[in-house]
Amino acid sequence: MTTAIDLDKLDLAALLCSRVCHDVISPVGAIVNGLEVLDDEDDPAMKAFALDLIAKSAKQASARLQFARLAFGAAGSAGAQIDTGDAEKVARGFIEDDRTSLEWQVPRVLAPKNKVKLLLNLLIVATSTIPRGGRIAVEATGGGEEGGFRLRTEGSHSRIPPHLVGLLAGEAPEGGALDAHAIQPHYTGLLGRATGYGFNLAHEGEAVTILVERA
Repeated sequence: MTTAIDLDKLDLAALLCSRVCHDVISPVGAIVNGLEVLDDEDDPAMKAFALDLIAKSAKQASARLQFARLAFGAAGSAGAQIDTGDAEKVARGFIEDDRTSLEWQVPRVLAPKNKVKLLLNLLIVATSTIPRGGRIAVEATGGGEEGGFRLRTEGSHSRIPPHLVGLLAGEAPEGGALDAHAIQPHYTGLLGRATGYGFNLAHEGEAVTILVERA
């Protein structure tokens, strides 16, 4: 028997903040480490390594914060629209690296804020299905504001993580407690229900498909 997630607004806000901090703390910590090397080392090679580390980590931290601003933040006033071109830019900065590629086939339009936030959060869900990296392809389906999305991931050891389907549906995981990792798919489910979309996940071979359609 499943139990619905019962989470008040303060706990939701706190867990989402924890999620953002979790994503940003690693590159920020690397920047601090690089600065310490610059202070302590006289070796030119080590200083060059530290500067490179600082530059890459600062770029990564900036990309993650820009993504979080659209995916979790207010992104404008109530009822605002977001340019899907901006969503593509922050998604590429957040996702693409030497292990994971992103294929974006969503037309550039002004779309309702929560629909764009739903898409960005679905991309985070998609990354969880390919823990060792791979390819993520996202495309718009249907037309206009009523259209949905199809996300397909391919990679070795692809999977649908335990509890993911339940969390998207608003069902509490075993034990009932949510952490900074589990809050993100739960939040994605909240966005889906707020915008009138449902989810269908399928795993076949090394591919996972996430179909997002009007509920």
